[in-house]
Amino acid sequence: MTATPSLRLAQDDRADALLSRDPFALVVGMLLDQQIPMEWAFTGPSTIAQRLGTSSLDPTVVAGHDPDAFVSVMSGPPAVHRYPVSMGARVQKLAAFVVERYDGDVSRLWADAGSGAELKRRLAQLPGFGDQKSRIFVALLGKQLGVQPEGWREAAGTYGEEGSRRSVADVVDGESLAEVRAYKKQMKAAAKAPKA
Repeated sequence: MTATPSLRLAQDDRADALLSRDPFALVVGMLLDQQIPMEWAFTGPSTIAQRLGTSSLDPTVVAGHDPDAFVSVMSGPPAVHRYPVSMGARVQKLAAFVVERYDGDVSRLWADAGSGAELKRRLAQLPGFGDQKSRIFVALLGKQLGVQPEGWREAAGTYGEEGSRRSVADVVDGESLAEVRAYKKQMKAAAKAPKA
């Protein structure tokens, strides 16, 4: 990332400002983006930072926080996630991994990646990141943050397609959020439809 991006993933100015300037907050938002609405997930890092009394989300602070106290941070009210206990443990595990593997600087994960395939492989090593989440994050980095190592679109799969409206990687405003939501609803309906 060269210039600070202007992400609109949380659809909340304060939360989006944190995501735009703090790479670890962005990764945590992506981790939280499951089984809850996207905006709720990407507001989570801002809520966590506020409750920890910090202006950014430092992986060293998160990893070193007492696990029981961190459950309280996640539980609120309001809760940061529908499953605050298990997701709190995942956030701390992710933070510990970033501290151990990248000396607390998660942006090294993509700054040093020599190819899209390597970037996807590195993302898939993050606790809580599977294949699909890794592909979506490759697309998000490429489309909105200018992180475009050779082969990044291929590594992102369909999420990397230009002009698509499939995932968080494509959300830049309220209208694109509605389009992504409509696409996901359509995919769920297709998955539930009886096979011919």
